[in-house]
Amino acid sequence: MQLDDELAASGRPSGWQGEAADAATAEHAKLGERLRELVLEISTVRTTAIATADEIRAVGNELAEAEALAHAHHFAITDDGRVEDLGTPPGIRPDEAADVDADRHDRIRPDLVHRVERILARADDADRELAKVLGDADKDLMDTGEAKTLADAAALGDARGLGETVEPPPPGDPAKNAEWWKSLPAETRSALAAAPPAWLGAMDGIPATVRHTANVNKIDDERAALNAEANRLREQIRQLPKGPGSRNLDGKYQRPLDQIEAKLKSLDEVEKVAAKPDRQLLVLDTSGERTKAAVGVGNVDTAENVSVFTPGLNSTVEGSMSDYDRSTAQLRYDAKHQSMMYGDGGDVAAVSWIGYEAPQLNDSLGENSVAGSSAAERGGEKLADFYRGINASRETDPNLVAIGHSYGSTTTGYALQHAGTGVDAAVTMGSPGVGTDSAADLKIPEGQAYNLKSDGDFVAILPWFDGNPSSIAGVQQLSTEDSTAPDGQRLNESSGHNTGGPDGYLTSGNTSQYNASVIAAGLPERAVRAPD
Repeated sequence: MQLDDELAASGRPSGWQGEAADAATAEHAKLGERLRELVLEISTVRTTAIATADEIRAVGNELAEAEALAHAHHFAITDDGRVEDLGTPPGIRPDEAADVDADRHDRIRPDLVHRVERILARADDADRELAKVLGDADKDLMDTGEAKTLADAAALGDARGLGETVEPPPPGDPAKNAEWWKSLPAETRSALAAAPPAWLGAMDGIPATVRHTANVNKIDDERAALNAEANRLREQIRQLPKGPGSRNLDGKYQRPLDQIEAKLKSLDEVEKVAAKPDRQLLVLDTSGERTKAAVGVGNVDTAENVSVFTPGLNSTVEGSMSDYDRSTAQLRYDAKHQSMMYGDGGDVAAVSWIGYEAPQLNDSLGENSVAGSSAAERGGEKLADFYRGINASRETDPNLVAIGHSYGSTTTGYALQHAGTGVDAAVTMGSPGVGTDSAADLKIPEGQAYNLKSDGDFVAILPWFDGNPSSIAGVQQLSTEDSTAPDGQRLNESSGHNTGGPDGYLTSGNTSQYNASVIAAGLPERAVRAPD
């Protein structure tokens, strides 16, 4: 606190004006930020080092116990972690030797091997955690975030240090992840919420606010790793021999380089969108061929109504996230208006989910082809867990609405065929099929499946994926034509297959977007039905 006061007192004197005063103020601000960074780094390293020292002592105690057991039964634990048999212990009578050796090999030795494996794993974890913190401090990768004072930075460092030493739970489903989170001591949860390790951002069932912080914090790490790999590939391309046949060699490295450069663009896009007010970065995954991400507008942890929009063909994080974010933000705004005016006033959150690698036109022959259902089935598994995670992370379930466009509606359809998603209603638009011809297979409340098909949308008339929702019994057809809402609002027709533009499914003022917004607000009775 004293250093904070001294830093504040060393700022711009009262009454000092002019260019020199402005320059001094700017330099003082830089100094303050650098001091906060140093305090954060020192505090994080100190807390992690203390926890690592405690862990080393615990590992040493376990090792001493294992060595005592080994010595008692005439085994030795070698420096490389092997359990070496030294033969029958001395002093054993010849008539007892066979039984003693059988017990040593059947019971004692397996126990020792298991203990040594556990000790080595604990030691490796402690080493990795401390090395990560020291590396981040050395490379200035620790973000001070919202810390405004040195005391804030110190507290954040303590939280991060504690967070880095928390072991992730065994891989589990969203319900188990949520159970693990809620079982943690309040102090640990608070520390993890303030400075969550990167792995928390990928866990369905963890609160959205925590996932957001974890995912935003790891953007710089992801960018650094991708840049390093891009530089490595560029150097390999530069060193390739020139002449006949070099084009094939060049292509071997150029394709992965193109993918990495696209991922770097996707990180820029994610960072830009996540920095907008009221955003939550719920998914960030740069593995595979393309980046996966999901961004929410509003608070997914507390909103009474949560919708999840899944797009289709040609959707990418770097090329599509900004557009989808604008559309879902407008959908949320209109749904909130409907909730305030005609519903119970419950808040609304809306998520743009590009958490799968949507088919691209250039994937026409691969396993990710838009002509096949493989990408939708794989994406549907992830999407189902994302739905489950929203419900599992909360004390009270929201009105959860699934919205899918084009191939994204197919992915949504496959997701809904999994049990226990907790989805309360679904809206498909421009759908070529939902993977089933039975509404009951979607496992949502009866009568809560809705479909939108614009005039001139030729994708929506193709029964490509085992059941087009335009003709499935039990799926309610909503209007996309010029119409009048129950409150007298004049609504415009949508046409074609797109979500955006003047005629898109999610263009504000269109009947289709209005219908999606009232479903998202939990007010299906206010929807405009399609003519019979």
